Amino acid sequence: MPLKPKHITFILVLFLIGNVSAQTDRKKLEEQRIQLQNEIKTINNLLFKTKKEEKNLVSQISDLNQKIKIRTKLITTINEEANIIQNEIRRNERQIKDLEFELAILKRDYADMIYRSYKSKSKHSRLMFVLSSENFNQAYRRFQYMKQYTGYRKKQGEEIERKTNKLLGLTDTLKVKKADKIILLNEKKTEQEKIEQEKKSQEKLVTQVKKKEKQYIAQIRAKEAQERKIDAQIERLIRDEIAKSNKKAGVTTTETKASAGFILTTEAKALASKFTENRGKLPWPVVKGLVVRGYGTQPHPTLPGITVESNGIYIATEEGSKARSVFEGTVLAIQSVSGQFAVYIQHGNYISIYNNLEQVYVKKGDKVGTKQEIGLIHTDRVTDKTILKFQMWRDTNRENPTSWIYNM
Repeated sequence: MPLKPKHITFILVLFLIGNVSAQTDRKKLEEQRIQLQNEIKTINNLLFKTKKEEKNLVSQISDLNQKIKIRTKLITTINEEANIIQNEIRRNERQIKDLEFELAILKRDYADMIYRSYKSKSKHSRLMFVLSSENFNQAYRRFQYMKQYTGYRKKQGEEIERKTNKLLGLTDTLKVKKADKIILLNEKKTEQEKIEQEKKSQEKLVTQVKKKEKQYIAQIRAKEAQERKIDAQIERLIRDEIAKSNKKAGVTTTETKASAGFILTTEAKALASKFTENRGKLPWPVVKGLVVRGYGTQPHPTLPGITVESNGIYIATEEGSKARSVFEGTVLAIQSVSGQFAVYIQHGNYISIYNNLEQVYVKKGDKVGTKQEIGLIHTDRVTDKTILKFQMWRDTNRENPTSWIYNM
């Protein structure tokens, strides 16, 4: 049963929608692939600049884990992109096959038309064909038929030319897509070879760590205890600053305890509202960085059965980098923490904390703007890493910074 025109139109619409959707998906995957490639470059630049010492083996394994994780994502993205290209190639090949078939029929019909026209011309001239009419109406109809026939033949010739050009275009596109697929598959092969090398290096390091596992676990526990102590100091400072702020506003100690948060002025409420509206859109606290430790409780990347707790996020950046305010606000406090500094910036009843600074460019009470530099981030001379410890608080409650910072 032949397809009706409306059915053909519906099929063509579905085909076009599918093609546009595939192009959109491929574009997204291409952007994701480039982003992952840049992330691997950032990891190499920020975490693998120098040869690690034995005391930093656990840290090195953690860094390798991060790189392997990103490279695995990259390979998955390459696979998905290659699959989309392969589907596009199949679609192109089908179109070419259908077009070749249509073109063959058109050319055959056109040749037949030319042949019949030639035979017709050999028997009668066009003029005689018209003049031999029985009456004027018949002569007019014959004249119109010849005119239409000539127009149809011309149209057929133009259609053959159009489809031929389309076929050439599809063939060229197919060649490009096949070349793109080859490039992607070569890239995938390179990434797989790199990941195998990294896994071998990781296995070697894990073997070394296992020999001194108890020693490393003890170091981790000692570091965790130190971090808990620092977090307690941070929480205590925030509570003290809330109490001072509320007392200054004329709020009693009882009321302060009941509220457990800042009593805001109209201006501070407006700032807090503005800050909340920018959730997920705040700029990074560094110009260039990589999150090397997330928020909350998470398994240790190297030692099985060991978990680490983090009240903020750790961002690796380049040596000499500056911490910058994620939003406008007022410097609430500057605290000395384990030989470095932490800057607290208040945004209404929200506080952003920038810890591990070796120099501070602001003082308590200063008004700061979005992206304003507030201090130089410390570079550890043992690990050769420059890490900003960044926290977010709402009154006395911790917040996950990744839900506030853009594209983190």
